Amino acid sequence: MIKHFINLEWKQYFRSSYWQKSIAINILMVFFALYFVGMFLILGFGLLPGLKKFFPDEDPFVLANRYLFFWIIGDLMMRFFLQKLPVMSVKPLLTLPIKRSAVVNYVLGKSAISFFNFLPLFAIIPFSIMLIGDGYATSMVLTWMFTMILIVLIINFLNFIIEAFSAEKELSFLPIIIVVGVLFGLDYFNLLPMKALIGDALMGVANNPVFILIPIAILLLCYVYNFKILKEKLFLDSSLKSKVTEVKAADLSWTKRFGDIAPFMQLDLKLIWRNKRTKSMAWLMVIGLLYGLFFYPQSMYKDMVFMYALIGIFSTGFFLINFGQFIPAWDSGYYKMLMSQNIKYEQYLRSKFVLMAMSVVIMFVLGIPYVYFGWKVLITHFAAAIYNIGINTHVIMWGGSYNRKKIDLDKKAAFNYQGTGAVQWLIGIPLMIVPMALFGLVNWLIGFEAAIALLMILGILGILFHKKLMKLITKRYLNSKYKMIDAFSQDN
Repeated sequence: MIKHFINLEWKQYFRSSYWQKSIAINILMVFFALYFVGMFLILGFGLLPGLKKFFPDEDPFVLANRYLFFWIIGDLMMRFFLQKLPVMSVKPLLTLPIKRSAVVNYVLGKSAISFFNFLPLFAIIPFSIMLIGDGYATSMVLTWMFTMILIVLIINFLNFIIEAFSAEKELSFLPIIIVVGVLFGLDYFNLLPMKALIGDALMGVANNPVFILIPIAILLLCYVYNFKILKEKLFLDSSLKSKVTEVKAADLSWTKRFGDIAPFMQLDLKLIWRNKRTKSMAWLMVIGLLYGLFFYPQSMYKDMVFMYALIGIFSTGFFLINFGQFIPAWDSGYYKMLMSQNIKYEQYLRSKFVLMAMSVVIMFVLGIPYVYFGWKVLITHFAAAIYNIGINTHVIMWGGSYNRKKIDLDKKAAFNYQGTGAVQWLIGIPLMIVPMALFGLVNWLIGFEAAIALLMILGILGILFHKKLMKLITKRYLNSKYKMIDAFSQDN
C-alpha cells in the first residue's frame, strides 16, 4: 500500500501543470539546500576545534550540549514557519477500501524523511566523528548521536501538534513566539537555567544509555498523538461541512469619495479584513513600522547612510510590497467571475494603486517618531515614501501581470510561500536593491542632499506620468487576462 501511495504522489507531482513552470524555483531551492548542507558540514567538522580554541579550559562536549538549548528552540520556531505537514489528496481514497490508519501512517512516515530532519545530521554525524577521533568513548558518542536523532524527530512531530492547535486561530504564529520568548527569557535572566538543564540531561543520557528510553517514549507519545489528531480529521464528511463564520460589517462609505473605483476598494478592504492570510498580513504591518528599530539604535549603522533608503523603502512600503506582489492573485478564487463582468480593467487596477499609495502615506505618518534618530532619517523616509508612490507602485503592479499561481486565503501569512513564484523572488531587485544602490551611489559621489533629491524627483516623475504608466500596465494585464484565468482555475 505504501508503494502505491508513493506511485500516486509521483504521478501527481510530475503531471501537474505547474511542474515545468516551477523548474526555475525548484533549481533555486536545490541550490539553497546544498548551501545549507555545506554550512552544516562546516559546523559539524569545525565545532570541536572551535570550542577548544575559544574555551580552552572547558570540556567542549559539555559546552556544546549546553548550547543545544538555543538550537532546539530555534529549530522549533523555524519549523513552525517553514515546515508543513506533508499531505496527499485523500478525498478519492476515502471512498475506497483503504484503511484510514494506513493513510495516516504514510503521511506521518513521510514527514520523518523531511529535509528538515536530514539537515541536522550533516552537523551531528561529523561532530560525533570528531569526538570519537579526539578520544571520547565511542559508546557514549553513539548514544548521544542517537539521542540527537530522536530529538530531531520529536521536534518534527511536536511542530505538527502546535500547528494543529493554532491552525484555526488568527495570528497563529504568536503562541510559538511567546513560548520560545519565555523559554529564552527564563534562561537569559537566570530565572531558570535552561542551558544547564538541557546540557545536563543530554550528558546524563550519553553516560547512562538506559535513559535513552525517555526520549524514545516522548517520541512515541508525539507520534501517537499526531496519529490520533489526523485520524479524527480523516473523514469525507469533514470536507463537506460548510464553515459558518460571522461576518462583521464595517462602514466603508468613506470610499465613495474615490468615485468609480470605490466598489473595488470596498472589495479589497473586505477581502483584507475577512480572510486569514490577508488579515495576518495587515497585522504584520507592525513589523514593517518597527523595522528601523533593528538598525537605527546600533552605532555601526549610523555611518551607513545608504541603508537609510532601504529601511525607508521597506518601512513605508511594507503593505505595498506584501499586498502588491500578489496582485491579482488575491482575487484568484473568483477571478474568472470578475473578468466576466462589464467592468473597466483600469478601474480595477487603479483601486489597487490608491490602496497601496494610502498605505505608504499612513506608514510614513506613523513612522515620524523616527526623527528621534536624526533629521536625516526622517527626510529619507519622506523621500522613500514619495519613491514608493511614484515608482514602486507601478513596478509591483507591472510584476503582478506575471502572476500565475492561485492563493489560498485561509492560510496564515507568516512564512507562507503558497502562491509564490519566480516573480515574487525577482521583484525585490527593482523594489529594494535599485533605489538603495542609486541612493548610495549619489550619496557617495555628490552628497546626502543630492541622493534625497534623486529619490524625490524619480517619485514625482512617476506620479506625473501615472496615467500613461497605468495605460501600459492595463494593456499588459489585458494581454495576460486569459492566461491568468486558466492558471487560477488550477490548484498549485
